[in-house]
Amino acid sequence: MEVLNDCSAYLSNYEVLDILKSIKSSKKQKGQNQLATITYQTIKYLEDTPCSKQSPEKIDAFLKALDCFKLTKGEKLTLLNQCPKTDIEIQLIVEESEERLSEEDVAKLLRVIAEHLNLEEEKEILES
Repeated sequence: MEVLNDCSAYLSNYEVLDILKSIKSSKKQKGQNQLATITYQTIKYLEDTPCSKQSPEKIDAFLKALDCFKLTKGEKLTLLNQCPKTDIEIQLIVEESEERLSEEDVAKLLRVIAEHLNLEEEKEILES
């Protein structure tokens, strides 16, 4: 297999789930057992991840709320897909986080994630 256009666009897990659901509902897939199996298994996996509770509106609001942190596109996408819940997860996602983010910034970032991506349990923990 040859890559024709390297990194022409990055997709969030929400977008992948949406595309796969549309493929599943279309009739293009009939008679293509391997595609049907892969589509089904991927949808099943993604439905157990945070992306199943996301919407375009939530994603837009989340990305706007991240503007003040000066994160790269890749870091924003990873935060969106992974929905980190701890300081350590933030450190693993944000390159050179110790230099770029203060402890207050990390706490604020975790609150933004909990608030915009419907992580009510984490929101309650952070507020206490």
